Amino acid sequence: MSESNRVVLVTGGSRGIGRSIVLRFAKENAIIIIVHYDPDDIAANETLGLLKELGVEAIAEKLDVSSFKDVEKFFGEIVKNYGKVNVLVNNAGITRDAFLMKMSEEQWDQVLAVNLKSVFNCTKAVMRSMMKKRSGKIINISSVVGEIGNIGQANYSASKAGILGLTKTSARELAARGITVNAVAPGFINTEMTENLPDKAKEAFMSQIPMERMGEPKDVAEAVYWLASSSANYITGQVIHVNGGLYM
Repeated sequence: MSESNRVVLVTGGSRGIGRSIVLRFAKENAIIIIVHYDPDDIAANETLGLLKELGVEAIAEKLDVSSFKDVEKFFGEIVKNYGKVNVLVNNAGITRDAFLMKMSEEQWDQVLAVNLKSVFNCTKAVMRSMMKKRSGKIINISSVVGEIGNIGQANYSASKAGILGLTKTSARELAARGITVNAVAPGFINTEMTENLPDKAKEAFMSQIPMERMGEPKDVAEAVYWLASSSANYITGQVIHVNGGLYM
């Protein structure tokens, strides 16, 4: 697969890790499709502005990725307009933290729908066109807590662990059609989400990281980009951990 003029679709692509991933693909002059669900378009427009400065063709769409119907419709329009989606990065995610004893059914359902069901929805929506072309790269963003768990994040941890299982199964089913499916599991990354953590929680995380620092969104973006490159054509069903040694 030529790494030029690729159509790259990134969910949760307007800010944080998603924005860094988008900007990394912009270096190859890819056509960028940003999906987001921000309450306003400020972050998405900022990201589009950065891409415009780089001379990259890009669009942004507010989309509820937990809705199978909405995803199917939007992806259908993208394939119709561009003829393909070469790379799908399933990055959309939310948190609704609470101790399991106090966690509501709504908090559980929201996180599983956005974080896990969205990966199913988007993969289903793009796989047929990839199968026809016998090529494609799907990268799912999981988390270190999908491996080790985290107090107060039963819903988030479960959703990210589910992504790992879905990644491996998808990889097995799609490998014969030339499609690779892998996951990247970030650790403690310097984003808006981690900025809102209490200082004690930050200190607890930092004390467990051998490299003694947080990662940056670009660290995750580089791993994603490599998995989407021809250098990783023989790699599928794998989990790349980007966590400074927090989990080994």
